[in-house]
Amino acid sequence: MQTSNSSTLKAIAIFDIDGVIRDVGQSYRRALADTVEQFTQGAYRPTQADIDQLKGEGIWNNDWEGSQEMVYRYFEGQGTPRDRLSLDFEEIVAFFQSRYRGTDPVNWNGYITTEPILVNPAYLESLTQAGIGWGFFSGATRGSAEYILTRRLGLQNPILIAMEDAPGKPDPTGLFATLNQISSDPSIPVLYLGDTVADMYTIDKARLEYPSRQWIGVGILPPHVHTPEERRQAYTQTLKEAGATVVYSNIEELTPAEISRLIEVR
Repeated sequence: MQTSNSSTLKAIAIFDIDGVIRDVGQSYRRALADTVEQFTQGAYRPTQADIDQLKGEGIWNNDWEGSQEMVYRYFEGQGTPRDRLSLDFEEIVAFFQSRYRGTDPVNWNGYITTEPILVNPAYLESLTQAGIGWGFFSGATRGSAEYILTRRLGLQNPILIAMEDAPGKPDPTGLFATLNQISSDPSIPVLYLGDTVADMYTIDKARLEYPSRQWIGVGILPPHVHTPEERRQAYTQTLKEAGATVVYSNIEELTPAEISRLIEVR
């Protein structure tokens, strides 16, 4: 259950999924690297740091578009303008999905099947018991998001706004849509937990549209930046510069008590 009585909610926590609920370092990111390598004819395979740099621009939340952009930039670096390339976006998507979802459209057998889970369902129940509503706003496809939330985490009918339901981040439309499914009370503080610059920009744009509401951006360090310490610190700083009020290594560090502390600080 994702909400208590909406009139008694103390706060609402909205979660991104990739890098927050599941580790996508060897799934989405691996599929992205595979795709760039495929469409550069094996000449370039981006590293995790390369992908972080792209996502640090705050506008490449969609990994299909990110893959295409990295292919364009590789060839531009080789002296070929992008308007002279004949990239087929649908082919890029199909190849990416063949790696991420796999080759069987019914019983998925790709990288998604082995994604480590970063949260225990008991944590979400603890939020409910503390009077904190929760839901999910993700740039992942609905199929991918529901796979992890229902099949892997065992959630029943989770509140979810996915790629097909709203414009991509940092547009806050999907965040508002998620909130509206939880409570219509505009006085309830909102925390959005994400692992990218685009996630933090999303909460900032929400604050600009509804400045009377308390909005708190919570950065989560995805597993691939936990070590070495220099990388961890650099990624933490990037999220804070993008608007994160606080940064944690795992979402379960955002306990009900910590949420109470954060919403009391203005």
